[in-house]
Amino acid sequence: MGSATEYDNRRTSHLRRYRTEVEANALAADLELQYTVHGPRDPANVRRVDPPITVDAWTPSAGQLDAWVNEGGRWLGRVRRADGRVAFIDQNDIRPAPSHDGVATNRANNSG
Repeated sequence: MGSATEYDNRRTSHLRRYRTEVEANALAADLELQYTVHGPRDPANVRRVDPPITVDAWTPSAGQLDAWVNEGGRWLGRVRRADGRVAFIDQNDIRPAPSHDGVATNRANNSG
């Protein structure tokens, strides 16, 4: 058994891997697709969007929608914002962003 300092170093070493809050937020968002608070998430409750599409939400061009996750019967879209942060946005608050000519280029489909 190691010293208390060795234990603390092992226990907190993962905290030093990510230099920025954005990197840590991205890791947390990836883990959110894999796990619930009760354990591993059923893969049927996750849908990837490939390629990601630009969506509007409470603001125009909220970010890039790259996945849907079913949380308690509601689909939440995982949206990567321009600053690198990730937000989970309710299905009713997401819509495809219009392209520069005013027409949506892709349709976000979470019913599928």
